[in-house]
Amino acid sequence: MSSNAPRIGMLGGTFDPIHHGHLRSAVEARETLGLDRLHMIPAPKPPLRGEPQVSAEQRLALLKLGIADTPGLHADDRELRRAGPSYSIDTLIELREEYGQQARLVMIIGFDAFLRLPQWHRAQELFAHAHLAVMARPGYATPWPDELTELVGAREVEQADSLMHRPSGGVMMLTLPSQMAISATYIRQRLGEGKSTRYLLPKAVEEAIRAEGFYRHFASRGE
Repeated sequence: MSSNAPRIGMLGGTFDPIHHGHLRSAVEARETLGLDRLHMIPAPKPPLRGEPQVSAEQRLALLKLGIADTPGLHADDRELRRAGPSYSIDTLIELREEYGQQARLVMIIGFDAFLRLPQWHRAQELFAHAHLAVMARPGYATPWPDELTELVGAREVEQADSLMHRPSGGVMMLTLPSQMAISATYIRQRLGEGKSTRYLLPKAVEEAIRAEGFYRHFASRGE
């Protein structure tokens, strides 16, 4: 066990578009977990979601604008360079190979995604490569399905220090201070209706969206 092992996070999503809720959650998750670096990874073809309205390359460009010079956050394009669906297990394997076996690797997901974890591709293997930090989401207090309870087993810990005692295999519920209830669906709807999105998005992201004409036609695709 190495106390100096790097602490690396992975936060995937469609980021369709990236907004202040995503970014504030990323900053607070990094601080809470003491991460050295948090990879924010756009998914080009999410297996359990509908097709994003804007291309993966365009969403990556918006993500980079949103992150700007925020310390510790990194816009990662690896899933755009991979053929086929975006499976988290493949990304975790790559990150594990890059950072080494002693790195503390944490995959951060929302509670709604966590409830669907048993349906994920090779879900049981995730814990061999990373910890799981589950962000509470406003309005979600759903009991765990039986198959999720079985999958998690006795992996849950309550504190980040306990999670970081080993490289992978733990689960932690992550209650962030802000819990900003901003929905990408709501933003797309407002953009499609020509309404203001000020203070929902970073200014640079909002300006780029309007300059490129993204989201002019609202599609209710989910977050």
